[in-house]
Amino acid sequence: MIGRRAFLAGSAHAAFGAAAIGSARAAAPKRVAVIDWAHLETCLALGITPVAASELRQYRRIVRVPAMPDTVADLGLRGSPNLEMLRLVAPDLTVISQFYDYQTATLETVAPVLSLPSYQAGTPPYGLLEGSTLALGEALGVRPAAARLVAEVVRDIEAARERVKPVSGQPIHVISLGDSRHFRAFGADSLLGDVLTRLGFENAWSDDTSYSAAAPVGLEALADRRDAGIIVIEPLPADVGQSLPDNALWNALPAVRDGRVSILPPVNHFGGLPSARRFAGLLAEAVAGWPR
Repeated sequence: MIGRRAFLAGSAHAAFGAAAIGSARAAAPKRVAVIDWAHLETCLALGITPVAASELRQYRRIVRVPAMPDTVADLGLRGSPNLEMLRLVAPDLTVISQFYDYQTATLETVAPVLSLPSYQAGTPPYGLLEGSTLALGEALGVRPAAARLVAEVVRDIEAARERVKPVSGQPIHVISLGDSRHFRAFGADSLLGDVLTRLGFENAWSDDTSYSAAAPVGLEALADRRDAGIIVIEPLPADVGQSLPDNALWNALPAVRDGRVSILPPVNHFGGLPSARRFAGLLAEAVAGWPR
């Protein structure tokens, strides 16, 4: 379901100038540049191929789905996009999230800027992402496609929830490994944590994570919840991937001994609805092999 508050929040954060709003109503922008990855993957899922976007090599490595076409120009770092390249591709609109609002004045020297929220500290992000998806679809003239995407992701997550019913209800840690002795845990206000609970699981990490993941903590903390399974999100540091099978601390964890651990391919934990759907499917497939 799309919450009214979530939609209004998405719409309210649209930082279009008055002239840009009038232009968007008259004709949807044809050439779009995107800085934020959550909105980038959403654009692609809506059938909109941007003329330019940021950190494309890393996007192809981490986000993966939707696939990034070769025709998209790379703007470089999300935190400091290449203005010369942006001027060269001459977008009609540049899309950012609130993380990059500090760039608005500079980016507006090239094209109007649309800022849509993707995350809010302390709040599960899924509803906010639904609102931003609809607002993005409205701005790009593809509102029906945005509504379909929202509905499809709801349907796919519900289908994944049905698949995991035999093992649902149990606590699960969703983590990334920093080194052989430390991890980051994704909490309730992260996309991965939000989807985890939507699938019917308990998030075993209850501490505050400030809309991303907890700062690195010692691996031994995973033993505090002896009944909790563990989902590890790749990529793994090279040395960790090689040493994990022989890591005595890791092998001593109850979840590892009991076979309630899965390592998933990379998922954009600051992603949009496409990443939410991808994570739900990957997790459902992984836990199907866990002991009942």
